Amino acid sequence: MRFLEGAPRFLFFTGKGGVGKTSLACATAIQLAQAGRRVLLVSTDPASNVGQVFGGSIGNKITPISDVPRLFALEIDPEAAAQAYRDRIVGPVRGKLPEAVVKGIEEQLSGACTTEIAAFDEFTALLTDTEITSAYDHIVFDTAPTGHTIRLLQLPVAWSGFLEAGQGDASCLGPLAGLEKQRAQYKAAVEALADGQRTRLVLVARAQNSALREAARTHGELAAIGLTQQFLIVNGLLPKEEAALDPLAKAIYGREQAALAAMPDALRRLPRDDVPLKPFNLVGLAALRQLLVETAPQLGAAGGEPVALRAPSLADLVDDIAADGHGLVMLMGKGGVGKTTLAAAVAVELARRGLPVHLTTSDPAAHLTETLHGSMAHLTVSRIDPHAETERYRQEVLRTKGASLDAQGRALLEEDLRSPCTEEIAVFQAFSRIIREAGEKFVVMDTAPTGHTLLLLDATGAYHREVARMLDAKGAHYTTPMMQLQDPNRTKVLIVTLAETTPVLEAASLQADLRRAGIEPWAWVINNSVAAARPRSPLLRKRAHNELAEVEKVKTSHARRYAAVPLREEEPVGVERLLKLAAPIREPA
Repeated sequence: MRFLEGAPRFLFFTGKGGVGKTSLACATAIQLAQAGRRVLLVSTDPASNVGQVFGGSIGNKITPISDVPRLFALEIDPEAAAQAYRDRIVGPVRGKLPEAVVKGIEEQLSGACTTEIAAFDEFTALLTDTEITSAYDHIVFDTAPTGHTIRLLQLPVAWSGFLEAGQGDASCLGPLAGLEKQRAQYKAAVEALADGQRTRLVLVARAQNSALREAARTHGELAAIGLTQQFLIVNGLLPKEEAALDPLAKAIYGREQAALAAMPDALRRLPRDDVPLKPFNLVGLAALRQLLVETAPQLGAAGGEPVALRAPSLADLVDDIAADGHGLVMLMGKGGVGKTTLAAAVAVELARRGLPVHLTTSDPAAHLTETLHGSMAHLTVSRIDPHAETERYRQEVLRTKGASLDAQGRALLEEDLRSPCTEEIAVFQAFSRIIREAGEKFVVMDTAPTGHTLLLLDATGAYHREVARMLDAKGAHYTTPMMQLQDPNRTKVLIVTLAETTPVLEAASLQADLRRAGIEPWAWVINNSVAAARPRSPLLRKRAHNELAEVEKVKTSHARRYAAVPLREEEPVGVERLLKLAAPIREPA
């Protein structure tokens, strides 16, 4: 593999959700450790599954991986990092400053943006603090899906600029006075990221147009902030020999080759490795050790046996959703499971029935317009654009709160609004504005990958607690966005997953997080099911057999109701093909 030749100290794996970043990062860490290097594997994904991939528990502390000498792992936990950050900021001033001032600082540090900043603070420490990292030859970062990661990697530059120019006295970093350590740390992080001798970025993509476009966009945005040492891995390519045996496999192979032929020029110029599709789930050491090894697939007896999965269809779920006449429908799940496609399919089917529908997305890396690729009556489409919403929020605050300030006060307000945290508030406000429409029509929302969505829900919960604190004592009536999400008569949450071990575990973890927030998921959707597609290719049949146990877990242990959507020969892009996804499945004669 070219990306492993002369591996530098820092390796970042990033890409669209579901492309295999975690598996490749884990396999790389194992390979480097087996070569005699001491390796620290770090997940920066708020919805990390590194522990699940290794079949154990890791968490927010450096943990040795049993059975792999010299390999250690760490999952940055945003909540634990935030609490440690708050303790570090508030602890030294407690008892020294007036209690009201301490409470003011704690309030500033209670929001979702502080959670993000705290995780970012740990991330930059791993790039710069030799006390933590001097014991390791390589630090391999498994990052969150692209949108979240671009923001993470841009934050050192953004915060360095904010601290350099800052004239205010407080932010969600805490009091700005005394932040010399952070200023030096972020500057050193910027230098480490831009140093090609120390840092290499590995862009991971599938041979799909959307994944390759997103990889190209990531390449451009991260090159612009200095990460110029980049490699490309195209993961999960179907072997050519499978295409001769099966119309479905032939169609997939053809789509993949066409996507590679149309690859953006910016990616074509990068050093590239191809990793073939494996017949097994990438869970456990034995599977990870085979991922980067070029061997013929071992299919076993099940590889030749046909599979026929019978399960409820997406059409069954849409029938129940349509019966309500209006409401909020949110599709949630790990990146890459097909939330955007299924959100679009549900929306166009509701619109086809003459129901008014607003299809929208909170995913910074969404490709909703490309997926829909057309228009139809009764359907409107929008996207929560973080940059546009942030600018709208800034202008609104300056128009209202800034109107009565003098020149100095207005300058301080403008400075405060340049904080990177302003984006979190602006996105939450846009989210709240859109879901209010669900009282009169259907609002179908394609959400960002799990970790980003949980941060958005955290902001929603923080806002609810603040409103309740102010209005409960007055006996006032109110409805917050969180109350709307918790009301099953107003909101239906569909958890989207693939029928594979890790995605099902991640979906179950998401469901537990939602339940802790008082939100009960309404249904699960198993997307791109190979078993429901009845393949003939031996490799695909082997993967279909692997799915059956996961479908059974969804059906019996996790979901109140569920549906399976078969893997299609044609890419589900465009209104006509999306309508087919939501149509009843006809059994073969």
